[in-house]
Amino acid sequence: MQNLSRLPLRCWAEIDLAVLERNLHLIRASLPPHMRYVAVVKADAYGHGLPQTAARLMHAGADLFAVANLAEAAALREIGPGWPILLLSPLLPDEDRYVAEYDLTATVSTSDEVRRLDTVGRTAGRPIQVHLKIDTGMGRLGVWHEETEKLYAEILAAPFVKLAGVFTHFSSPDDDPAFTAEQRRRFLSALARCPGLELSQLFVHADNSAGLETLEAAGPFNAVRIGLLQFGILPRRESLLTQVRAEPVFSFKTRVGIVKKLPAGTAISYGRTHTLKRETTIAVLTAGYGDGIPRAASNRAQILVGGSRCPVLGRVTMDQTIVDVTDIPGVASGDEAVIVGRQGDGEISLAEFSHSSDTIPWETLCSVTKRVPRLYKTQLGL
Repeated sequence: MQNLSRLPLRCWAEIDLAVLERNLHLIRASLPPHMRYVAVVKADAYGHGLPQTAARLMHAGADLFAVANLAEAAALREIGPGWPILLLSPLLPDEDRYVAEYDLTATVSTSDEVRRLDTVGRTAGRPIQVHLKIDTGMGRLGVWHEETEKLYAEILAAPFVKLAGVFTHFSSPDDDPAFTAEQRRRFLSALARCPGLELSQLFVHADNSAGLETLEAAGPFNAVRIGLLQFGILPRRESLLTQVRAEPVFSFKTRVGIVKKLPAGTAISYGRTHTLKRETTIAVLTAGYGDGIPRAASNRAQILVGGSRCPVLGRVTMDQTIVDVTDIPGVASGDEAVIVGRQGDGEISLAEFSHSSDTIPWETLCSVTKRVPRLYKTQLGL
């Protein structure tokens, strides 16, 4: 059987690991010196590829890794034995024992979790490290902030559970600074009600990439959770974090399948949602929603061909997307088309493409499918 990796690419993503490492250093340089860097690499490192991304972040000096679930933690443990790993999501009861096996730190929100992990630690013969999560208004995981001291006391009373950190999660740090400030106040108030809490010995974190805009260097905070920003993606276009100068790590590309002319009045693609107003030269690209171009991009998104912006015509289909190349001379089968990234003097950012697809950058990255190869760049190139 032939090696499939030698076949020509029809659609691919490029991940620049050298830029990723530079971004980490830029972000760290913008933080107070005592702040520890928690690299969030859940969802296959936001679609960038967990093994390659995490290995580079380890090399760059991340302090702790955060993942969503046990499977991600197990994969990460194979990459970096002994590296601190925090599970952000709750464990299922039949997953508990693996916390000890893989030497993980668990997030706890309930008394039941504390009891279960104490049992795991007793069986393993050593305490299980936990971060206490406090719900300050997200309404998801975490003990409600007014009930923090009760769960804190239960953690202290469990001989095989060791408190290693405390944290909260802001619900709207990118667009509601007033409520973010209120969540921060609730968090600090909850901590103040926990007697004997040695914050200097713990990871104390509340801020993610968007939350950095309201980060308070004073006080107990000594760690930040960095997800999208390390990949060069700002939480919003007018973000104050532009001063960090993080660069995009991810680009998404495909190729022109065929080029042909169609007369005015021709309806394009399924459902005939677009009708040509003039004689039009179209390019049929070799990627569709089966690769990660969402159907919501139909008749809305633009894609770069020959360095110029080309509007998507009609509905995006599973394997192809149609664009208008009438005003671009010389487009031919096999040419590169850029869905996200730079080409010549043109650029389509992940934020722009996501907006035109009625979604957010997080979802766009996670929607690029497994049939799209990831090509990893270093300073020496591909």
